[in-house]
Amino acid sequence: MDISDISDFPLALERDTAPMVSFRKVTKSYGSLVVLDALDLDVAEGEMVTIIGPSGSGKTTVLRMLMTLETINGGVIYVDGEPLTHMERDGRLVRANDRHLRKIRSKIGMCFQHFNLFPHMTALENCMEGPVHVLGLSKRQARERSEELLAMVGMADKRDQHPSRLSGGQQQRVAIARALAMRPKVMLFDEVTSALDPEVIGEVTNVIRELVGKHNLTMLMVTHQMGFAKDISDRICFFYGGRIEEQGTPEELFGNPQKERTRQFLSAVKEAT
Repeated sequence: MDISDISDFPLALERDTAPMVSFRKVTKSYGSLVVLDALDLDVAEGEMVTIIGPSGSGKTTVLRMLMTLETINGGVIYVDGEPLTHMERDGRLVRANDRHLRKIRSKIGMCFQHFNLFPHMTALENCMEGPVHVLGLSKRQARERSEELLAMVGMADKRDQHPSRLSGGQQQRVAIARALAMRPKVMLFDEVTSALDPEVIGEVTNVIRELVGKHNLTMLMVTHQMGFAKDISDRICFFYGGRIEEQGTPEELFGNPQKERTRQFLSAVKEAT
């Protein structure tokens, strides 16, 4: 489907019943290489969905599209009932401009594999930067919000430290607090533990567990940690060849996978660990 062929897609979704995130026939390709193949994926408000699959299956591309770090070649993505990739003009959908992208993207927070903290700023300043310069909060308001979030992730005593003085696990916890400081409706986690030493992975996974348990955030996570995914997810999606090969609850997907490709992948992961 070409990106211009979107006449059948609604201008907006009914917010009372719409998923928080909705991919409708979304296609992404690089030349002849199809990374996502007419993907349909809905994520309900407050749902924790984990995406697993082999390298090259399109997992991280899903998150990068939601952050508008990648453009799509077909279909439409909706966030909180509004189109993200498109906007309404004269009663039809057209490609979104930068202003519209910024507006919808403000509902989404993302934590990356490599933290991406500002090295010249302290932990507290990293968290305050977005609320002050993007949301327009006063420095006092931003400080109060940031201090509360740093305390929540167990980093209150490190608030005046620069990233170079923090361990990998500490930096990732600051990155989570920084993303939450923007008050997103959707949180994305892209392999947030893969760059960490094994002994500090628990620091970060415990923070994410707390978010799942205490906050009504909609979350999408890509991970290779099957045990972690099984513990905290409402639903697991196994990606293969740019499509959802199989999905279900953790009990269904890990306990009784229906597709041969899913069984092969889970067996390979188990052997590798």
